[in-house]
Amino acid sequence: MALSKLNTDLLRNTKGTSFVGVGTVFFCHDGKGKFLMSKRSQKCRDEQGRWEVAGGGLKWGVTAEDNIRREVKEEFGASVKKIDFMGYRDVFRKLEDGTPTHWLMLDYAVEIDPSEAKRNEPEMADEIGWFTFATQPKPTHSQHKAFMNKYKTQLGRILGNG
Repeated sequence: MALSKLNTDLLRNTKGTSFVGVGTVFFCHDGKGKFLMSKRSQKCRDEQGRWEVAGGGLKWGVTAEDNIRREVKEEFGASVKKIDFMGYRDVFRKLEDGTPTHWLMLDYAVEIDPSEAKRNEPEMADEIGWFTFATQPKPTHSQHKAFMNKYKTQLGRILGNG
């Protein structure tokens, strides 16, 4: 018996709520101490107006690293110079309407050329910017603090601060 392919829009809209969503998070950095963050637009599913390191859902049939390359190109118009896997996190949170979500996030540090970086998806990001640990913008995504705390030592080494 052949299974029919599930509706892509239905899957996208129920990832993390009807089943565990899998995402790739990319902490883009310049290799010289700065990292890139974007401010979520009003058209984002949630956490509008909050700053985040970027990420995206893992696509069917695509490796995690290829997903990173595609997402970095889509969101920032940049090519990936280097990818380092940092670890994973189970992310449990609630949407604004109280719906519980569960995501498995694969976290990567990704070096890019800052001269290539641009706000390539203006409908999803109001602005982007380069920051240091000391100059991070506010407010940040609800998962930002946990991400930064979990990878503090690794990120310090990557950014040359530790």
